Amino acid sequence: MAAASPPAVLQVSGIEKRFGGVVALNGASLSIAAGKVTALVGDNGAGKSSLVRVISGVFSPDSGTIHVGGKPVAIPNPRAARALGIHTVFQDLALVGCLDVVQNVFLGDEVHARFGGLRMPWLNRGHMEQATREALDRLHVSTLQDLLQPVEVLSGGQRQTIAIARAVRQDARLLILDEPTAALGVKQSRQVFEAVARIRASGTAVLLISHNLREVFAASDYIAVMRLGRVSRIFETATANEEEVVSAIVGANRRSESEMPGSGTARSVEGG
Repeated sequence: MAAASPPAVLQVSGIEKRFGGVVALNGASLSIAAGKVTALVGDNGAGKSSLVRVISGVFSPDSGTIHVGGKPVAIPNPRAARALGIHTVFQDLALVGCLDVVQNVFLGDEVHARFGGLRMPWLNRGHMEQATREALDRLHVSTLQDLLQPVEVLSGGQRQTIAIARAVRQDARLLILDEPTAALGVKQSRQVFEAVARIRASGTAVLLISHNLREVFAASDYIAVMRLGRVSRIFETATANEEEVVSAIVGANRRSESEMPGSGTARSVEGG
């Protein structure tokens, strides 16, 4: 008996988004499975950023449906996305350089001390530091021993890890990483992908946006190609090669549709 396909954490179908006369998304459909890394690739202008911003609640789609855990949902804003367990780490990381590691992991979600059931004006630093350490331990991070140092003195890889730890602390169901190694060296990039591997192993779904095909092949289970505002092809990474992925990105060598594990939809969804 064949092994059961992993369940879809997120499924978007027929997503359309226009900005005036510009069609950013033209019937985009994609399913992202639990415990898997799906890489999203494509040329500039293919629709990757627009699709990520729809999933993250930054943009509202003009049409189409979104399901999380099999249930239809609306994601009107980033707060609603986070409430659904969807956490996005954009390239700017949304960190505050002058604040320490703990403050950045809890940024916008600080825990206040309580006394007799009353909320005090000061923070519960002990709880926040413990939770931060636990999130970093889940990622097997050993290079951040001093949680009180400002993040502006840390390396790019350490800052990226802090942004990921913020999502881990909040038990993300889906972690979206937007070009996580774009400004990092080889060693720092390796640290980031070691963290991604541990997140994947915990059962969290990961959507990785990257232009670096070498990293995509090393880190992902599936490769989704966007072209002209649609997901035109999805490959199983283990059986794909770089040449055919590049061909799909530029629109050459189309092949027949096949099913993506965990989606219940066509792997090639060029028809929308």
